[in-house]
Amino acid sequence: LNTSVIIYTSAGYYSQPSTLHTTAEKFYIEACDDGAGDVLAIDRVSTEVTLAVRKDIPPSAVTRPMCGIMGTIRLVAGMYLIVITKKKKVGDLLGHAVWKATDFDIISYKKTVLHLTDTQVGSSNITPTVTLQSLIVNPPMFYADQRFVWNGHLLREFMAQPEVNSCCINGKIFDWNIISRRSCFRAGVRYYIRGIDSEGHAANFVETEQIVQYNGAKASFVQTRGSIPFYWSQRPNLKYKPKPQISKSVNHLDGFQRHFDSQIITYGKQVILNLVNQKGSEKPLEQAFAKMVDSLGNGMIKYVAFDFHKECSRMRWHRLQILVDMVAEIQNEFGLVLISLTKTVTKNRIGVLHVGQRIEEQADFEKIYKNAWADNANACAKQYAGTGALKTDFTRTGKRTQWGLLMDGWNSMIRYYKNNFSDGFRQDSIDLFLGNYAVEEADMNTPLHEPKDWKFLTLPIIMVVAFSMCIICLLMAGDTWTETLAYVLFWGSASVVTAGVILFNGRDFVDAPKLVQKEKMD
Repeated sequence: LNTSVIIYTSAGYYSQPSTLHTTAEKFYIEACDDGAGDVLAIDRVSTEVTLAVRKDIPPSAVTRPMCGIMGTIRLVAGMYLIVITKKKKVGDLLGHAVWKATDFDIISYKKTVLHLTDTQVGSSNITPTVTLQSLIVNPPMFYADQRFVWNGHLLREFMAQPEVNSCCINGKIFDWNIISRRSCFRAGVRYYIRGIDSEGHAANFVETEQIVQYNGAKASFVQTRGSIPFYWSQRPNLKYKPKPQISKSVNHLDGFQRHFDSQIITYGKQVILNLVNQKGSEKPLEQAFAKMVDSLGNGMIKYVAFDFHKECSRMRWHRLQILVDMVAEIQNEFGLVLISLTKTVTKNRIGVLHVGQRIEEQADFEKIYKNAWADNANACAKQYAGTGALKTDFTRTGKRTQWGLLMDGWNSMIRYYKNNFSDGFRQDSIDLFLGNYAVEEADMNTPLHEPKDWKFLTLPIIMVVAFSMCIICLLMAGDTWTETLAYVLFWGSASVVTAGVILFNGRDFVDAPKLVQKEKMD
């Protein structure tokens, strides 16, 4: 899983560049593979897609290289064709090439935007490019798992980056890979998409697979992560950590059961690891989760709650062994292998390790192993939280470092800003890309340009002016200390009261999604 699109290819598929020929009437996509005679023709007026031959391409057509088609999308100006213009090979997996799509172009079907108003022209320039850089394209549509086909909506007109490592232990060379696949169902940014939907899809669900290949043998281990699977929300409101809200008007157990029925059918027996706080604002989430597992009464599910922040506070990272011990007793029955994953898979199924050897004793491989998992965590976190994962210095080195603490503080500040002031636009991009919001060409109004309430500009200006005056009064003392104190109290009180009003109306000041009303979806 990476911040660029990944294209998984069959033999020869995308192995050669293609060519885009553009005329005033049509797009012609020509495959450059040997023996390819057909050309894909897309009518720029009717949007009809047909097959043509090379001789049908007019000599006057403008020609440019391309690597593939992402799909089509409808914006205010009409239909756009999204093409992949650059790619980079990142490795081979199970005998197939894996390519990273690194650059894109969005080409309008229409030849002019003179039919648009000034407002619509501005809206037509709001393209999903930012989202293109953070999505996954899986294997060809006819056999791909639809949960992870992010451009499925874009391909309606047509019918995770793996960590690829070659490793060596005991002189035996084997391939060790990590692939994370992010579901396109209930996808979004950190705070605006939580819980599940009516179909049981958990928010920001990611399937991570570890694959080991040696001497023709293959072994795989899959683990998943997702939002706590019942109906709850956590809207940004300018506070550092908004209070989670559990819905009181829906039947949680119905969606909860749908989620785990799907999990069991897909993956088999489930071990749930819940790492949320068991006190404070997150306590109701843990209690509701445990209660619903008990109510479900499904013997295929085991629930393990571990208060990570309490157990490992004050740098007591060795206490993670408590969690390992908690799941060790059930890993054989349920197939869960956490810290011992690699040594179990490689020793028992692949035969790379000698009897009695431990992965921890293989320093070179252990470094690759830890860094790959940390990189994977960073890539996943960037997509829904806006920054890399926290505490990855411990994942990489086995200990907390001063630099790691500083980076966590920096990432936390960036997350706060993005969660409150830029995630609404990111969420709109994702909804547009996935087809959760459809642009109607006949609609002359755009929801992206909503007028701001008077509080949005007035109150922050008053707060900044009042705070500045308070500082000035402190630096430039008056004739008497009582006069200085009076000024400081007045301006200080004004800034504090204004800040309180802003926090009280926090939701009016955050960058909320405009295309899809998420409150209706929770």
